[in-house]
Amino acid sequence: MAPKKTTTGSAKGTPAAKASVKKAAHHHRRRVETFSVYIFRVLKQVHPETGISKKSMQIMNSFINDIFEKIALESSKLVRYNKKHTLSSREVQTAVRLLLPGELAKHAVSEGTKAVTKYSSA
Repeated sequence: MAPKKTTTGSAKGTPAAKASVKKAAHHHRRRVETFSVYIFRVLKQVHPETGISKKSMQIMNSFINDIFEKIALESSKLVRYNKKHTLSSREVQTAVRLLLPGELAKHAVSEGTKAVTKYSSA
C-alpha cells in the first residue's frame, strides 16, 4: 500500500494561495537615489552632442558621492573646531577650499556662491 499524501494549508487552488500570488506579482523595486540626472544635465550643457555609458555614469556617481562625503565630513569638523552647533555655507566653502586644489576650488566656490545667491533670492 502506498503512503498517504498529506496536504499543507496553502494548496494551489485555494483562494488564500491565489491572493498571495497576486501580492507577489506587485513587488516594487526599491528606489535608488543617484546623481545621474544632474550629471547628464551638466554633460549636455558642456557637450550637447556627447553621451555617457552606464559604467561611466556609475563611476561619476561614485565620484560625486565620495566628494560630497569628504566635504560634509570636513565641514562638520570645522563646526566642532569652532565650538558651534550650526553647519553653514561658510563651513562648506572653507571645506571646499581645503579639499580641492587651486583653480578647481576657486571655480567650485564661485559656483556655490552663485547657487546660494539664487536660492536666497527665490
